[in-house]
Amino acid sequence: MATNLAIDDKLLEKAKRVGGFRTKKETVTVALEEFIQRRAQRKVLKSLGTFDFREDWDYKKDRRGREHRH
Repeated sequence: MATNLAIDDKLLEKAKRVGGFRTKKETVTVALEEFIQRRAQRKVLKSLGTFDFREDWDYKKDRRGREHRH
């Protein structure tokens, strides 16, 4: 599918150089793939939510307890 886009030439050349790509098409394709991947990762992280930190938890004691069970 041929598409004409007005992309900032300096930005495209910089992305091409930084990415080590040979063509503009390859540069844009990889940039779009990375964009999609990052957005998908953000959705996953957001869906996981947050956790509450237990200030009374003794991780050293917990670790010692697990070592004796093995």
